[in-house]
Amino acid sequence: MSPTERLDALNDHFESIVQVHEQLSTQLDSARDRRSDLRDQVDLLQRENDTLKTSSLYLATVEEIADGEAILKQHGNNQEVLTEVGGQMGHQLEAGDRVGINDSFAVQTVLESETDARAQAMEVVESPEVAYADIGGLAEQTREVREAVEAPLLDPERFETVGISPPTGVLLHGPPGTGKTMLAKAVANQTDATFIKMAGSELVQKFIGEGARLVRDLFELAAGREPAIIFIDEIDAIASSRTESKTSGDAEVQRTMMQLLSEMDGFDQRGDISIIAATNRFDMLDRAILRPGRFDRLIRVPEPDSEGRHEILKIHTGHMNLTDVELPRLAADTEGFTGAELESLATEAGMYAIRDERTEIRPADFDAAMEKISNEESAGTPIAFY
Repeated sequence: MSPTERLDALNDHFESIVQVHEQLSTQLDSARDRRSDLRDQVDLLQRENDTLKTSSLYLATVEEIADGEAILKQHGNNQEVLTEVGGQMGHQLEAGDRVGINDSFAVQTVLESETDARAQAMEVVESPEVAYADIGGLAEQTREVREAVEAPLLDPERFETVGISPPTGVLLHGPPGTGKTMLAKAVANQTDATFIKMAGSELVQKFIGEGARLVRDLFELAAGREPAIIFIDEIDAIASSRTESKTSGDAEVQRTMMQLLSEMDGFDQRGDISIIAATNRFDMLDRAILRPGRFDRLIRVPEPDSEGRHEILKIHTGHMNLTDVELPRLAADTEGFTGAELESLATEAGMYAIRDERTEIRPADFDAAMEKISNEESAGTPIAFY
């Protein structure tokens, strides 16, 4: 091999080494980045683990504070205790502060001041824009709800004349998407009542006693906004059958339910306040919540039949430009659909027309929408509601 060839070979070998070095440098940088990400994940998991190992805290309010001691009122049982607060914690506390305390009533943390727990947890709609005409296929259910909720608000003298007390509450139960919430909103619209909505899952709070306090706030808010309709959705989250479980989480849920029962029983003169609740899991409810005097009317809201589906389709296609679409045939082909799914069907059909840059909706659009929704259901994909 000549000197020139040897030099070329060395140059090639050097370039190869340089390339390998660059590749290794890139891999090293990637490994360092990955190590940094893993460290962050480890730190996060460590903090979560420390939190999980921390004992449960109870919610309390500082009533008075002086000379390193504070009187605390524990939420949930209204127990008042005197406890020492020294050091930095003593300088932070003021009367009215919300704090987290442990089993020994020692203050562990000062909670951020509430902007307004009621506004955060409850949806208040002065008068919902839902009318009875917007509900299809639920004529019997609508009549029963109007008798139990609307009549006492609009004509309480009728009950006094007959000599009976109005129903104390209405429980709507049935599959998801069948119109339970719409029924409640339509009644509120008809009576011009304030509609106060809260999901049962929102009453399951982090701090012990907080759920019960929110229930009290719920009824106090309604009393200040009469006439009002309290609508508790997903009530099974706090009113499921009681078990022998001793965990703090189950005990807190039961404590919240007992507060709800107490509020309902203590509402001797409801005035212009009605209570409606809804659940998809009627079989899970505790018998205590179902006894007469609490929810006097249990109304099942089923999936619509063919006639009901026809009415619902007419409502949701009323503003659509339909061409050759036979709603009775479409109602017959959508057996098992709920009102929410029929609304989604109409919307999907309109989307297919928009995709083809058309203003009219054809039978083929509904067929394509039906196939899309059926495929999503069979695949376990939630239906898209627009």
